[in-house]
Amino acid sequence: MLCGRLVHWTGSQWLGNSSYVVVIKPLRIIGIILIAMLIRWLLHRAISRLASSTSRASMPALLKPLKEKVTVTAEEGQFIPERRRQRAEAIGSVLRSFVSAVVFTMAALLVMGELGFNLGPLLASAGIVGVALGFGAQSLVKDLIAGLFMLLEDQYGVGDTVDLGEATGVVESVGLRITTVRDARGVLWYIRNGEIVRVGNKSQGWAMVVIDIPIGFVNSEEAVAVLRIAAESVAHEPEHQTEFLEPPEVVGVEQLTVDGAVIRTIAKTTSDSQIVIQRDLRRALTESLETSGLSERIAASRLPRSAVPPAWLGGNENSSPSAGEPQRPGGAT
Repeated sequence: MLCGRLVHWTGSQWLGNSSYVVVIKPLRIIGIILIAMLIRWLLHRAISRLASSTSRASMPALLKPLKEKVTVTAEEGQFIPERRRQRAEAIGSVLRSFVSAVVFTMAALLVMGELGFNLGPLLASAGIVGVALGFGAQSLVKDLIAGLFMLLEDQYGVGDTVDLGEATGVVESVGLRITTVRDARGVLWYIRNGEIVRVGNKSQGWAMVVIDIPIGFVNSEEAVAVLRIAAESVAHEPEHQTEFLEPPEVVGVEQLTVDGAVIRTIAKTTSDSQIVIQRDLRRALTESLETSGLSERIAASRLPRSAVPPAWLGGNENSSPSAGEPQRPGGAT
């Protein structure tokens, strides 16, 4: 119909015969590109709205960490907004890139079909190349998949103190393939996500301070009472009141050694203040033992007791034992 109208309008038989190639094919290609861009825009908009909603109090179950799907405590709810926003942006960026790649790949194949390319050999070649790349880049694929699940499960984020095996320190950047960690000596570690088999996150939720103090052989009940007063005084200090999630507790004798008993003190704190609370508790507990006089008694109880020399050491070395005296051990044979 369009060809006949073009011949009628222009009087050119060539234009009517070639109208399919000159007019219809370009229009179909333009339509494919426009539809692909529209689909991409709609999907990007949906992903952006989903990612932005994760920074609110009511988080969609799709992007919740697995541990939050099981149970959410009041303590976990204290750490939400900024960390959740960063994770949502990272996941949203990955999803948008994936959607763009899929949509434009499909559009490119449709455009090539409109241009007359035989897609059968092309798809077969792409499949062979994909298999070859899959075998040759197994570690890369492993790293990318591990990084994606790490983001989805919120295992760690920038600023967290983590233990990844040989590398322990503060996370400086998180990517789909590489995580960088700076340790206490200032060394920057580049760790492939696929090589991380365990993660110890010291910055999520709460932390536990555990302090063991040896008291020698002094009265344990007296030492526990002194240490309990000192621990409570630290908890009531204004700068530490919001850092204790539970009152510190002196649990009592934890173990017995050759040097005497060991008293354990525990305190549940926020993860950020664990180190500060641990230092202040140690200082307060040590000072309480000093001011109460227990430290001197502890030191005295550790002094070695002088042994009474055996009776056979009291005689003259040159005199031989009498008939009624016991023989010295270790004599010549």
